[in-house]
Amino acid sequence: MSTTSLLASLPVPDRADRLRDALLAADFTADGLLERLGAPAYAALARSETVPALRATRGDGPLDTLVRLFLLQRSVPREQARAALPLDEALTDGWVVEDGDEIRATVDVRPYGGPEGQDWFIVSDLGCAVGGASGASGRNEGVVLGVGGASTTLAGITVRTPVASALDLGTGSGIQALHASQHATRVTATDLNPRALDFTRLTLALSGAPEADLRTGSLFEPVGAETYDLIVSNPPFVISPGARLTYRDGGMGGDDLCRTLVQQAGDHLSDGGYAHFLANWQHVEGEEWQERLRSWVPRGCDAWIVQREVQDATQYAELWLRDAGDHRTDPEAYEARYEAWLDEFEALKTRAVGFGWITLRKSGADNPSIVIEEWPHPVEQPLGETVRAHFARQDYLGSRDDAALLADHFVLAPEVTQEQVGLPGAEDPEHVVLRQNRGMRRATKVDAVGAGFAGVCDGTLSAGRILDAIAQLMGEDPVLLRDRTPQAIRLLVEEGFLEPAATTAM
Repeated sequence: MSTTSLLASLPVPDRADRLRDALLAADFTADGLLERLGAPAYAALARSETVPALRATRGDGPLDTLVRLFLLQRSVPREQARAALPLDEALTDGWVVEDGDEIRATVDVRPYGGPEGQDWFIVSDLGCAVGGASGASGRNEGVVLGVGGASTTLAGITVRTPVASALDLGTGSGIQALHASQHATRVTATDLNPRALDFTRLTLALSGAPEADLRTGSLFEPVGAETYDLIVSNPPFVISPGARLTYRDGGMGGDDLCRTLVQQAGDHLSDGGYAHFLANWQHVEGEEWQERLRSWVPRGCDAWIVQREVQDATQYAELWLRDAGDHRTDPEAYEARYEAWLDEFEALKTRAVGFGWITLRKSGADNPSIVIEEWPHPVEQPLGETVRAHFARQDYLGSRDDAALLADHFVLAPEVTQEQVGLPGAEDPEHVVLRQNRGMRRATKVDAVGAGFAGVCDGTLSAGRILDAIAQLMGEDPVLLRDRTPQAIRLLVEEGFLEPAATTAM
């Protein structure tokens, strides 16, 4: 991708509905692509490999033409383009340009399936969607990327309750604003890069979504003192020497950008509102990373922070040098940039970098719930309802002492299964594991009491009555069992294995 292409004017969205109709008529959708290309070629695109998709689109039908034009960035014959889209309007509005007797796209248009089956389209710079024709290399200052793994992760963990106002901070090509437009009355999208706001406008228009309030600026500066019911941000969180690439480098020292973003979010959240961030954070010598993150949480906010991955300094530097395509440049320049990255980490006393999710909820509590954990295992997206339920469980547990807990009734959460582990032929298992098959997909070891307790939780009996029955069966003192079990019940509730049921007099 050349710098010249980045400075070129972008399409005009005024008649995007006409282009959208043509794309849908050709089945240029997420489902249509999978069916046309086949699973192997579709998966290869995500690896920036285009040859299988080129082979699958050798025909001259409208869908073949659109795939080559907007996904693979190949020129197509004029008459094929005219058969696939309203060519005169697309030329006038700048979606495509003439290249001799052929037509080529000016932007990357990527079909994207919404959470309720919507046919959406993400517009970005040429070759800058995941699986774009030029892959990860050749990215320049000011480039606007399309949808990627980070984007879909953030969209998946966001709580999707109806809200009056939502803020997408650092909108990029507008993916989070597009999602928010489905459940927020008013959506504001900001970005330091004015090009990003132009792409967001295109994404919303081509997807048939309502317009957003678009504002230029850094962090919360564009919104002043305004507050929102929902804040989402996939910020430029990369910890790097300098700020060479706007789309990823925050331009502040270390993890200061993420810290500042999280700390300032509390002043811009409405009561009961949620804020969701993707972030990187330093693992500094002599400091617990959990305590570092705890200091980020603003006053009056509950927090759930999940570390999904940790990379040492060398792995982290190599990841982002490759992301920028630096490994394909002059070897001496690559080595110099690698050295600069390691010098930065050494100066910051950073031995590793963590990546994960940060969710805040504005509760106003004097003693907020702050849960910081490491969970590198597979999860099942979307997790928005899991996130909402996490905070609801924290509220419940915070309102119950042990006596109230034992008086309550519980049900085993859906999709929880029990595994017994032990030697073949043994009379009793060595241990029992409860496993979630949805959401966070947690697993936890329980003893015989815990397994028996969970197995009979159907909301009928109170926790105390169940423990009394277990004590009788096992020949234990019921008073002692009641004394030592509440903490185990709290853990099963906190992690979502048990759910509180409506209590009834027993």
